[in-house]
Amino acid sequence: MHIMPLSKDPQPDEAEFNAFFPSKFSLGEFTSDKAEIDDVDYGQAYAGSRRILVIGTDERYLKLANGKLFSTGNHPVETLVPMYHLRQAGFAFDIATVSGNALKFEFWAMPKEDERVTGLHEALLEDFQKPKKLSDVVAALDAGGDYAAVFIPGGHGPLVGLPFSKDVAAVLRWALGKDRHVISICHGPAALLALANAEGAGAFPYAGYTVTCFPDASDRMTPKIGYMPGDLPWFFGEKLKALGVNIANSEPDKSTHKDRKLITGASPAAANELGKLAAKTLLEELGQA
Repeated sequence: MHIMPLSKDPQPDEAEFNAFFPSKFSLGEFTSDKAEIDDVDYGQAYAGSRRILVIGTDERYLKLANGKLFSTGNHPVETLVPMYHLRQAGFAFDIATVSGNALKFEFWAMPKEDERVTGLHEALLEDFQKPKKLSDVVAALDAGGDYAAVFIPGGHGPLVGLPFSKDVAAVLRWALGKDRHVISICHGPAALLALANAEGAGAFPYAGYTVTCFPDASDRMTPKIGYMPGDLPWFFGEKLKALGVNIANSEPDKSTHKDRKLITGASPAAANELGKLAAKTLLEELGQA
């Protein structure tokens, strides 16, 4: 029996004009019904009061160079798998978006048969749908608020607003000033650009750091297989490099990297390793590992 190959044409998103989901071929290649998650015994769980601030994207559509819209958001594996490990280690979360509107997910990438991931999504659904407004978080930090770390998950959605947000810049400056960890994955490190785009930004504080993130070369390839319906209007990796950031990986692989208080992962394939690294690092720092 002849099996027809999966289409590489982006699939129309009927909820919006000129908007598209990834092709069936791309989804077959890059998504799975199960996530890679190691069950880790983290020993004594964190019992302190500091939570982890998760800055998600509230943007659904990314306008591409050809004017078409890519239906995006935060990648569920890159968001929920690291959070799964952090939760297993005893940490709770505050979810925030720039606008205070619901966090958007690339739900077409949800590992729907993995109850560890879908269960966490369900448990935190109200927080994802009614997050804190990031400016309110900044005001609370200015008033003496505290977090154990900041987590910025990936997906293409973070390219839309986070690199241009003064509130993202304020949170990152706070984390640097308080010596708190920033954890990010895939396209999430694009948010670091907020420190360069903010008014009066001065010298880029992450110059000289090394990160792992989604490679620009891979983003340039994805339109050829219909993952996106066109080319990106700009590439965050080249902008980070121009600011003095070193990118350790050249493939969208499982690699992670810890440089001072910045912990990064390369792609969805790195979500499990990033979660373990972040959980163990925070427990060690807080004296409970």
